[in-house]
Amino acid sequence: MTRRQADLALLVATALWGTSFVAVKSALADATPFAFLTVRFGIAALALAPWARWRPRPAGPELWGGALLGALVAVGFIAQTAGLVITTPSRSAFIVAVSSVLAPVIALALLGERPRWLTAAALTLATLGIYLLTAPDAGGLNRGDLLTLICAVCFGGQIVAVTELARRYDPRRLVFFQVAGTAVVGALATALLERPHIHWTPRFVGALLYTVVFASTICFVLQMRAQREMSTARAALIFCFEPLFAAVTSWLVLGERLALMQWGGGALILVGMVLAELPVRGRPG
Repeated sequence: MTRRQADLALLVATALWGTSFVAVKSALADATPFAFLTVRFGIAALALAPWARWRPRPAGPELWGGALLGALVAVGFIAQTAGLVITTPSRSAFIVAVSSVLAPVIALALLGERPRWLTAAALTLATLGIYLLTAPDAGGLNRGDLLTLICAVCFGGQIVAVTELARRYDPRRLVFFQVAGTAVVGALATALLERPHIHWTPRFVGALLYTVVFASTICFVLQMRAQREMSTARAALIFCFEPLFAAVTSWLVLGERLALMQWGGGALILVGMVLAELPVRGRPG
C-alpha cells in the first residue's frame, strides 16, 4: 500500500466512523446503550472470526497487544455510546476528535515519537478547529460530554497502539481482538450496569446493520492496514476529519444546524491537512 493509498483508506474509515454517530443515536431510541453495543460487536466478531488468520497461533506478546487494543476500544465505545444517550451526534464526534490531539502527545510520552514541526503546526490548527466546532458558547460540557471525553482518551491510546502493533503482528487478528474484546466487555457492562432491552424496529435494525458492516468491521480493517504506512501524528491528523463528517451527516439526517463559527472550525481542519502535505513526500509524516 502506497502512502497515498494509506491516506485514502484511513480517510474513508474516518468518514464511515463520522457518519455512524447518527446511526448510533438512532439505535439508542430503541435499545439500552450497552445491550446495543454487545449485539453490534458480537455480530461483528462472529463475522470476522472466519476471516482472521489463526495459523501460526498468536504468541504471548501478540495476545497482550490484542488485549490492550480490545480494552481501549471497549472502554472507549462504552463511554461514547453511554454519552450519546445525553449529547448530540455532532457534539459527541467533536469531543471524540480530541483523541487526534491526544495521540501524538501519548506517542511522545510513551514512545518518544516526535512529530515534525509542520505536522505539529497542522495539529495545532486542527485543535483550534475542533475547539470552534464544539461551539464553546453553547453551554459547556454536559454529563454525556464528560463520558465522551473518556472515550477520547481511550481512542487516542488506540491510535498509538495500532501504529506500533500493526507493523509487528497480523492485522486481521488484531482487528478481531478489538471487536471481540468490545463485545465481551459490553456484555459484562450490560449484565452489571443496566436493565437491557431492545425493540427490534426497522429503524433499529437499519442502524445496527450500518454500524456492524461499516463502523465495526470495514473501518477497523482499513485503519489497521493504513496505519502500517504512516506515523501516529499523521493518522491523528486524518482522524480530525471525523467531526466534520459527523456534523454534515447530523445536519442532513437530523436537521442539526451548525453555527458559522463551527464551519470555521471545519475549515481550519482542512487547512491543517493541506499544511501537513507541504513537506517532501518521501519523508515520513
